Amino acid sequence: MKCLILAAGYATRLYPLTENFPKPLLTVGEKTILDWLIEDIDRAGEVDEYVVISNHRFAHHFEAWAKGRREKITVVDDGTSSNETRLGAVRDIQFAIERLSLDDDMLVIAGDNLLDFSLTAFIGYAKEKQASCIMRYYEADTARLRKCGVVTIGEGDRILHMVEKPEEPESHWCCPPFYYYKKDDTRLVSAGIAAGCGVDAPGSYIAWLCSQVPVYAMEMPGRRYDIGNLESYERVKKEYNGYAGTKR
Repeated sequence: MKCLILAAGYATRLYPLTENFPKPLLTVGEKTILDWLIEDIDRAGEVDEYVVISNHRFAHHFEAWAKGRREKITVVDDGTSSNETRLGAVRDIQFAIERLSLDDDMLVIAGDNLLDFSLTAFIGYAKEKQASCIMRYYEADTARLRKCGVVTIGEGDRILHMVEKPEEPESHWCCPPFYYYKKDDTRLVSAGIAAGCGVDAPGSYIAWLCSQVPVYAMEMPGRRYDIGNLESYERVKKEYNGYAGTKR
């Protein structure tokens, strides 16, 4: 399978820190955010290539970082140079699929989040379901729900409905930016875009896909650390201790 890492954003809320440097390569402890993610995912032994989708402004930073990694890492430059001209996450996914002729099962993740549990558990869950899958976590705060993808869950964890950034959330289940696409569903991204699914938030494709085929949502077994601004970055640097290796 391939792992597609979404890293084409401009992280404007972290300026000036990320004005000329990509957020996924910020360090937490002795490693970059991407190092933490890839080292965990690689434990599953399922990924044969990591694809980092970058904007044009930051692509050379990712290329320099990739040279120091032992895994096969391909950096794809989406050609954009500003937040105003960005393609959006779903179009970036399709851009990488077309550029590299990808036709595989695919783990799609945001490159700017840290977890205190192993994503290998999520990969195993998707393998058992033999379907495209997402993760979900309970969010009590309605204001936060309005900024997230919100899912309604049915029997056996199947997603009944998903909406990105709903004004009136239908449930308290939030969807973090970690997705598993079955090969057949990877082939449908262009159809989702043509059908009018949103393109900015990565969950917009899943919101469309779950109306076409069964998609399942694993309850997240731990905590996600979202680095959204300078304050949260400083907090994560103090709090994050990495994946302890005890949760699978």
